[in-house]
Amino acid sequence: MGTSSGQSNSYDLSFKILLIGDSGVGKSSLLASFISNTVDHLPPTIGVDFKIKHLSVGGKRLKLTIWDTAGQERFRTLTSTYYRNAHGIILVYDVTRRDTLTNLSEIWTKEVELYSTNQDCVKIVVGNKVDRDSERAVSRDEGIALAKELGSSFIECSAKTRENVEKCFEELALKMMENPSLLEKGSTVPNKNVEPKQEYTAPPSGGCCH
Repeated sequence: MGTSSGQSNSYDLSFKILLIGDSGVGKSSLLASFISNTVDHLPPTIGVDFKIKHLSVGGKRLKLTIWDTAGQERFRTLTSTYYRNAHGIILVYDVTRRDTLTNLSEIWTKEVELYSTNQDCVKIVVGNKVDRDSERAVSRDEGIALAKELGSSFIECSAKTRENVEKCFEELALKMMENPSLLEKGSTVPNKNVEPKQEYTAPPSGGCCH
C-alpha cells in the first residue's frame, strides 16, 4: 500500500468519501494528516472543503475525493449535495468528549439515513485524539458498540501523531472495493490516458478553504 497526493490521470477507481461529525472533533486535522502528513493549527472549516488523494490499495490505484464539512448547524443547507453519491462515510468523534459520540448516534447517523443516495455506502466510526488518553471520556468498547450498531468498521486514531490515520482511509478503501455495487458506481478508467467525466470538478488548488 502506498499513497501519493500528486495529481494524476492514471487510476483504476474513483470514490467520494465524506467526513462527518461535530465541529472540533478533528475532521479537518485527520484530512490534513492524511493528505500532507502534517497538522498545523487549522481554523474551523467554513462550509465545505474537499481534497483529492491518490492511493494504491489491494493492487488498485484509487482516486479519493474526500469532502470535509463544517459541523455547525448554519451550514446544513449544503447537506443534500454533500451526501449525494458518496461511496464511503467516516464518522468522527473525539474520545475526550462524550457528547460527540452521542451526537454521532443521535444526529449524524440519522442524517446519513435521510440524505445518502447510496444505500451501499461503506461507513467507519473513528475515535480521534487518542494522543490525549489521560483526558479520555469514551472507552474503546463504547466506540466499538456504536460501530456494531451501525454495521460499520471501527478504529481509534490521532491526527496529531498520525497513529492509524492512513490505516483508517485504507481500511475504508478496501471495504469499498469489496462491494460490487460500489465498484459499478465508482468511476472506472478503461484508458489511463483519458480523464473520465466527473460528477464534480475540483478547483485548481483542490479546495477553497482549509
